[in-house]
Amino acid sequence: MPKQISAIRGMNDYYGESSATLDYIVVTAKAVLKQYGYQSISLPIVEKTELFARTIGEITDIVEKEMYTFIDRSGDSLTLRPEGTAGCVRAVIQNGLIHNQQQKLYYTGSMFRYERPQRGRYRQFQQFGVEVFGIATADIDAELIFLTARLWDNLGLDNLQLQINSLGSERTRQKYQVKLVNYLTNVKDQLDEDSKRRLETNPLRILDTKNPDLKEIVAQAPKLIDYLDQDCKEHFELLKGYLDDAGIKYVVNPNLVRGLDYYNKTVFEWVTTELGAQGTVCAGGRYDSLVEQIGGKHVPASGFAMGLERIMALIMDKDILDTEVQSDIFMVLVGDSALRLGMAMIESLRDENKNLKIIMNCGGGSFKSQFKKADKSGATIALILAEDEVNNRTIAIKYLRIKKDQETIAWSELNAKVANIFN
Repeated sequence: MPKQISAIRGMNDYYGESSATLDYIVVTAKAVLKQYGYQSISLPIVEKTELFARTIGEITDIVEKEMYTFIDRSGDSLTLRPEGTAGCVRAVIQNGLIHNQQQKLYYTGSMFRYERPQRGRYRQFQQFGVEVFGIATADIDAELIFLTARLWDNLGLDNLQLQINSLGSERTRQKYQVKLVNYLTNVKDQLDEDSKRRLETNPLRILDTKNPDLKEIVAQAPKLIDYLDQDCKEHFELLKGYLDDAGIKYVVNPNLVRGLDYYNKTVFEWVTTELGAQGTVCAGGRYDSLVEQIGGKHVPASGFAMGLERIMALIMDKDILDTEVQSDIFMVLVGDSALRLGMAMIESLRDENKNLKIIMNCGGGSFKSQFKKADKSGATIALILAEDEVNNRTIAIKYLRIKKDQETIAWSELNAKVANIFN
């Protein structure tokens, strides 16, 4: 017997409850985005490696350690997308979608990073992303936060904390980075190896360290928010004002820097304490220079991404979603003639009752086994068609969730009867 082949570590199958929960999140998110006037865009899973090296930053952990990169038969270096923003920016430039116009877009799909798998962090993970192009003002930053808050409410999630910060302009960060490097150099002997490496390559990322031993060092570091220029200060104050007016609670986290190099001004995260170390379920901000980095004209932009596995874990832990297979009608069919007739009859019933969930027994079986399936499906009624019913042009109705005796009606009465039961 051949050896069984298993899935790649950190790349998971979703079925049953997990699959139903994932579908529920995506459908709910799409409904919220459409309510705000956003449109969908579909993006390739594979892009040129240069796209991510140029946008994410060549000295980030993602590019240096985590990307799935390969050479194709043409000799081109290609990469499975580790995040969605770069590909979306490439798409809107290539397809002329941001020439003298604004765009509000969303997408969903798999992303890939070679990481150590743990709950909420996988090598293939599902992400829902939102990107806005052509709007430079703080009101759009606020709108992105508004719609995420509405999504949590629609999903039935609470205990999520909003953290916000401003990274200022590139000039601001360069000025601040000199101060930060000076401070960290003086305490270099107290840093862990990862932070020592980042001190030479990307010092701002040290502020976001998860090492508890560095908590006090980071707390004493200079704060980027203290170095903002007037424009960035006003932008951040406007954002806070919009959130205050809408009644959305937030915490200003001066160490929130995000893991990608392209962010500026507003950054935000929705975090939870219920998932251990992987507490960020949604993160984003503004990236006004990214379109230029990829070869387009200057276009301001902002957006966010949600890790769907982390939201799935919250929903499944709280048992918010009823993922049991539920139906309204289960059709019991016994005998070849009943099967042929019943298949056509149930399609007609579906045509007339598009909102009802109607399940037909497939694969044969006795009355007893089929009624077990009917009961397990959660159906309100079972429709029974066997040889006697076929000969008499009738159909039997057994009430499974209603205290009422079984009855038999003519075929011609079925649609009216079903409408009466479910209306």
